[in-house]
Amino acid sequence: MCLAVPMKVERIEGAIAIVESAGMKMQVDISLVPEAQVGEYLIVHAGFAIEKLKPEEAEETLKLMREVLQAVEEGE
Repeated sequence: MCLAVPMKVERIEGAIAIVESAGMKMQVDISLVPEAQVGEYLIVHAGFAIEKLKPEEAEETLKLMREVLQAVEEGE
C-alpha cells in the first residue's frame, strides 16, 4: 500500500524543496509542481511532490491521519 502525505514547503532550491510534516523534514522533487511556493502544502509520495493542496484540505487530512494513528496505537 502506498501513502501520499501533505507536507508544508519550508525552502525551495531549484527543483528541490525542503518540506515538513509532524516535525519530519525531507527533500522532495517538485518538478511535477513547479509553481510550488514556500508556505504552501504539497502532497508528497515517494520523494516527489505530486499536487498542491489548499491549507484547509491539508490540515483536515493531517488531522484525520493523526486520529487513525491514535486509534491504531490504542488498539481500536
